[in-house]
Amino acid sequence: MMNTILRRSVLGFAGLALSTGVVAGPLATLTDTTTPAAAAAAVQADKPDTGTLIPHGTQGTQSRIDLGDEQTGNVKAIIEATKKAGMDERAAVVAIATSLQESKLENLGHLGERNDHDSQGLFQQRPSSGWGSVEQITDPEYSTTAFLNGLKQVEGWQELPLTEAAQKVQVSAFPFHYAQWETQAADLVAEHWTS
Repeated sequence: MMNTILRRSVLGFAGLALSTGVVAGPLATLTDTTTPAAAAAAVQADKPDTGTLIPHGTQGTQSRIDLGDEQTGNVKAIIEATKKAGMDERAAVVAIATSLQESKLENLGHLGERNDHDSQGLFQQRPSSGWGSVEQITDPEYSTTAFLNGLKQVEGWQELPLTEAAQKVQVSAFPFHYAQWETQAADLVAEHWTS
């Protein structure tokens, strides 16, 4: 009896004991029988769903623009910064919608007479308001992280409609304009979150 207990303890420690006996060797030979269609379905399943991305539904008429390579690169930079910040897909939707409204996802420098004060970058953040230096706020990772840090300070932001959450960070003169980009932002996060 003691020998059986000792053998099961040693084998259990080695990961070979089961509650009903001892198994020697692999339980089954594993081979990859995944078809390309099944693999594509598995990847598709990892993409965030609409309920995660737009949990409160959209508000108002939705807008959409075609994106160039630079804008798509900025979408990917926003998503990566969101992941680095330990935030979820919904935070990326809020950030991308905000950037769509503020700069159409273009990393804007100073626009001269057309500039809104000293606003620059993807989120039109202002050095004079403490967002960082011009070099910092025109860096997509820095500016996204700064935006997300502001979002983290908004109590219950996850429960707010997108436009309210964005407005609490941005303090825009046009607080309801963020809402129009929610669908496109969600589509972009769905497309690029796992890529």
